[in-house]
Amino acid sequence: MTQTLKVGLVGYGMAGKAFHAPLIEATPALELTAVVSGDADKVKADLPSVEVLPKAAMLFARADIDLVVIVTPNDTHFALAKAALGAGKHVVVDKPLTITLSEARLLKSLATNAQCMLSVFHNRRWDSDFLALQEVIAAGELGRVASLESRFDRFRPMVPADRWCERHQPGSGIWYDLGPHLLDQAILLFGMPKAVFVELSALRDGAQVDDDFLAMLAYDHKRVVLQAGTLAAEETPRFRVNGTRGSFVKFGLDPQEGWLKEGRRPTPEWGVDPWPGRLTLENGEAGFSERRAPSPPGDYLAYYAGIASALLEGTPPPVSVDEAIAVMTLLEVGLDSHRQKRWINLK
Repeated sequence: MTQTLKVGLVGYGMAGKAFHAPLIEATPALELTAVVSGDADKVKADLPSVEVLPKAAMLFARADIDLVVIVTPNDTHFALAKAALGAGKHVVVDKPLTITLSEARLLKSLATNAQCMLSVFHNRRWDSDFLALQEVIAAGELGRVASLESRFDRFRPMVPADRWCERHQPGSGIWYDLGPHLLDQAILLFGMPKAVFVELSALRDGAQVDDDFLAMLAYDHKRVVLQAGTLAAEETPRFRVNGTRGSFVKFGLDPQEGWLKEGRRPTPEWGVDPWPGRLTLENGEAGFSERRAPSPPGDYLAYYAGIASALLEGTPPPVSVDEAIAVMTLLEVGLDSHRQKRWINLK
């Protein structure tokens, strides 16, 4: 009989409802057993067979819970993860791991001492467009990569009044919201940079926190530019990568986030991106050739399948705590760069 891990979810806002609960329920080795939420009616409407608890401490005290998933505002991640690890639970935290590097390092130490797994939900590793870009770079089709631009641009001119990440509090703002995704992808592709420069801005009327950022990462013979904003009415490339043999350009976002928010659930055709990237490659005397890049399907389910495998079979977790700490390092260095208005060297 296949072993099943019982999962407790802390938080049932947008991320808990749209991302974590559906993906956990779609993973055969995981059973969503309990949800911590102050809105029991909301949870029961979606998950009638799942128990709803009013306090996280009640979840952590339960002997039947194997894995705790924390999907709450960023400034609560540390205290909740610390308490869960102290109760001997394996823990998944929605990105970012914490709001400071010192907190992240302490959680790693606590997880090691408790012999518990600690991982972070960096789901954008399994975006179709990023998987395609990894394939193109690994195949050497672009030659030596010289520059990469990676963007998450949206048009949201009105500041929502009901979102905690739009209010002035620790860990709010677009740098801590979308920055972890773009930083994690850059590190996966090229490792840690030599230096970082970050500019944060609040550009919308009534914005309390940063809603636009520009981050530049310096490597040997390579530059990475990461951007995200909320006032882009015209579509911008999701990726633009230039190399010594050609370029890769991709428009459009991986569809999985939109589908999950619509209430769709993973199927065999899940994650197929209708907007494949374009390769423009040098073709000798003929000039340039253009073609569609390979477009592997996106697969957010791979994260929780990897978590189940790590706990049941002893494989490495899909996102290690050291990888999450690398992202936290760049988030914190980026804040220092913005405050000091200068490049910060890491190496």
